[in-house]
Amino acid sequence: MPKPSRSMDWGFPRWRGYGSSREATQVRICDRHGCDQKGDCPAPKAPNSRDRWYFCQKHAAEYNSKWDYFEGLDKAEREERAKAERSENAGYAEAQHYGWGGSGDGSRSQDEMRALDLLELEADADFPAIKKAWREKAKLVHPDVKPGDAAAATEFQKLQLAYEVLKAAEDRREWRG
Repeated sequence: MPKPSRSMDWGFPRWRGYGSSREATQVRICDRHGCDQKGDCPAPKAPNSRDRWYFCQKHAAEYNSKWDYFEGLDKAEREERAKAERSENAGYAEAQHYGWGGSGDGSRSQDEMRALDLLELEADADFPAIKKAWREKAKLVHPDVKPGDAAAATEFQKLQLAYEVLKAAEDRREWRG
């Protein structure tokens, strides 16, 4: 009679290799009629309801594109709910630099990045460089230099707005220390 081989798990089942378990795993199927994909994206059946649909990614995106959070509410209730949402999310405003941004080190907002693009500057430009670029560009399209030119006036307004965005950001950085 052959001697049984010793198990290498030393009594610890977690040391066994992956795939050694033979139990069937339960997979939830998408709740959309006719879909046989894995339904791993929960979506509420109604506002303020704990009941959920479980869709595949494709059908969850389709469902969410038509979702109206304020459906069935009158104007006052909509404003109240929107105000409550803003107050609950106010804590995230302090961490804006963690948001989805473009290029750079994450210290500039997307509006600041657009303003820097308009002034044709890099993401790491300091404020004296911003001021210098703004003055050079503003001198070319200022309404006193080109009176009656609507395109120049529009360009000057864009430059002025970009400078104001960057100036406000610089003031916030100085204030924070």
